[in-house]
Order: sequence, then structure tokens, then C-alpha cells
Amino acid sequence: MRHRLSRREFLASSAAGLLAGCSSSSAQQPAATAATGGRTLLKGGCVLSLDPKVGDFDTADVLIEGSRIAAVGPNITATATTIDASNTIVMPGFIDTHRHMWQGALRNSLPNGLLNDYMRDILGLRAMMRPEDVRIGDLVSALGAINAGVTTVLDWSHIGNSPEHTDAAIDGLRTAGVRAVYGFGAGVGAKVQHPQDIRRLRKQHFSSPDQLLTLALAGGMDAKEWAVARDVGAPISVHAGGNLAGLEKSLGPDVTYIHCTTFTEGAWKLVAGSGGHISIACPIEMEMGIGVPPIQQSLDHGIRPSLSVDVETEMPGDLFTQMRSVFTLQRMLALNPPAGTKRPQPQLLTVRDVVEFATIAGARANQLDRKIGTLTPGKEADIILLRTDAINVLPLNNAYGAAVLAMDTSNVDTVFIGGRMVKQGGRLVGVDLARIRREAEQSRDYVAGKAGWPKSRLGK
Repeated sequence: MRHRLSRREFLASSAAGLLAGCSSSSAQQPAATAATGGRTLLKGGCVLSLDPKVGDFDTADVLIEGSRIAAVGPNITATATTIDASNTIVMPGFIDTHRHMWQGALRNSLPNGLLNDYMRDILGLRAMMRPEDVRIGDLVSALGAINAGVTTVLDWSHIGNSPEHTDAAIDGLRTAGVRAVYGFGAGVGAKVQHPQDIRRLRKQHFSSPDQLLTLALAGGMDAKEWAVARDVGAPISVHAGGNLAGLEKSLGPDVTYIHCTTFTEGAWKLVAGSGGHISIACPIEMEMGIGVPPIQQSLDHGIRPSLSVDVETEMPGDLFTQMRSVFTLQRMLALNPPAGTKRPQPQLLTVRDVVEFATIAGARANQLDRKIGTLTPGKEADIILLRTDAINVLPLNNAYGAAVLAMDTSNVDTVFIGGRMVKQGGRLVGVDLARIRREAEQSRDYVAGKAGWPKSRLGK
């Protein structure tokens, strides 16, 4: 007889270590988990593996063993804790390749802002940010990512005002339990230790390749900075544009270029030839006036772009929004070329294409594709279950279409990261949201007070 875990058992088995004060990593595992050898069987879901060798399945099972995927296919038989996935899409977790997570407590604070407004009103706050403000910002943003089915995020942390600020950001990520690439960026003030402090970070926080948190350099267009990152084996993430002059000899497959709305043709060829990656933050690029998201340019040069939220001060922290934006914009531009255009109509994106951008393309850009991004046996079990029996989706007729065009965060029922359940039944596991809200509000009030923002929930 299959054992179906009760809610109490799920909470007990998954909450350990997720948030200090909410649960304990030494908590005793429930008898069902121990009896099944740490195996979980996701039974009867519509499985999108994103791995061509594994395939997709109208109905199939996924077996998790410890932190890894053990098997994918129909009618798996195993001694395991069984979860009924019959009314869900089972797929890899979404992967965000660029988000400024220290701004988590400042969500929605600049909804009408353009790029110059953001630089003045948000980046202008960096000198006021205390380490504790950075920590709660990262924690809120990371938990929001998990809630939205984003299991991996690159934290582009340009708040490195001091080593204490840097360590606080890392602590926020670690406490949330998200898989994250910590992009060590510069900050403001006399205590900035960028980029050289990346050597300390490698030794102190990122010494093992088998942990959820990995290290990158969030840097500028500076070959010397890139060399420091490569000294410690850290990939590089940069906001990029122009012609990449002077960097030709420094380009490589370990670099991700963000936005790229002003790339010249020569720059595109250099990036493509070097094996570099692209991160597109489509809604922000359109809304802030950064430029037309370069989806087609990326595709034209053989680069499958990844997707990124960028800033939650103006956009939601989910990849459903990102996927819809990229899908509809590329098709609009392809079907409505400027007058006098002589080139053939580009191939239209499919819904599967943009799901790939949100999963395996993101894993490649984050240098994690050997671990995550597809439901491949042997990879880490970063898996999401999306409900298909909700009113915004039912009846399910096309799984990729539903994920891209119909779903939102409310459909994210269950989330595993490294085999650990961190969301179940539509709720984060082991998280004291009331306490986190209080800390986020206190941080916001402090920063807003220093900035002279009005004390009103109606905004500025």
C-alpha cells in the first residue's frame, strides 16, 4: 500500500533548516521518510523533462532519491513516499539569471519609474542600506522566488558597501533555502572591497561545489575585474552594451551579458563566437526605456537567451510574466516588420522555446546545467508541480501553452530544491511569514525615512 504523506509529515520532513527559529536541521525525520530510504515518488503527472533524451510524457512519474532525480517515466515502482501529481505539470524549476535581491523590501516602490528614476531613487539608497536591510531584502526576494517556482536565481548584488553587507546578503539567501548564484558586486562608500574580496568569499562561503549557493562576479566591462573572478573560478555577469571594444581577448563561455539592447552587430558576433550567454529582462527593458529586448538578435546569432526579473521595485518576481512577455513581443515584431524590411520573416517562437529559456538556458547561463535545468536522472531534484485543475487552467489541453500563457504564481503548488520540499499545497514550508513581514516593514520604514519618502501605502 502506498503511503501518502500527511501535511504534518510534509512540514516535519521539509522545514528542517529552512529558517532559523522556524525549524531545526536536527529534527527527527518522520517514519515514512526513513522507511522509504529518502525516496519520493511524484506519481501520475504531466511530465515536461526539457531533456530530449528523456522526453515529455502525457502521464508519468518522477522518482527522487535523496537530493537527486533517480528516474523519470511511466509506471515507476519503488518503495517511496508517494505524492499524487495527477492534476499537475511536473517540470524543472524556473531559473532567473539576474535579479537585484537586496531590493526585496522595496518591492513596487517605483512602479512608474524610468531608468534614470531608478538610478536616482533606488540606487541612490545604497549608502543608507545597513547589513540587516540587505539581509531581509535578499530573504524576502528569495522566498518570493521559491513561491513563484523559481528554484535558482542569480543575485546581482551591487550592494557590496562592506564585507558585512556582502555576508548579510549571503546569509539571506542561505536562510531562504533557495539555490542561488551570489553575484558579488560593488557598492558605495569607503569600505567597498570589490573585486578583491571575492577571494575571501570563495574560501569562507563557497568552498564546496556541492552546496546550494555558488559564486559569481557581478562586475563591469573591465578585463582586470574578470581576471580576478577567473582566478577563483567564478563566472562573470555584466550589464552590457555597445561594441565590446577592448574586451575581445577576455570574452568566454563563462560570461553572461545582461540586456544587450545597444549591442552592435560586431558585439553579437563576438559573444556568439566566444560561447557567451545572454540574459533578457524583457518587461523591465520595455518599461524603463532600456531599449527593445534583443530577443531576435540573440536568436539570429544562435544564442538561446535566458530570462531574468531584474528589479522587483517595478516588476513581479516570477518567470510566468517573463515568458509571456518574450513570447508575445518576439511574435509581434516578427509579424509586423518595419516598412521596407527585406529579410525573411524570422521563425516564430513557440511556447516550448520560452520554457526552455526559463529553465535549461538559465542553467547554462548560471553555469549549472550539469546539475539542474532538466528532469534528467542524476541531476539535482529542483522540481516544481504546477496545478492544472485550477480555474485559470482547466481543462488542460496543452501543457506548455498552459505554463506560458495561462498560469501564474497561484498555480505553483509544490517546489523541491535539491530534493527538499520547500513549498507544499501552495504554501511555503516552515516559514514564519508574519515575522518576515515585520522585519521587512521595519527595514522599509528605516530606509524610506532616511530617503524622505512619504509615509503612505498609496505611494509617491
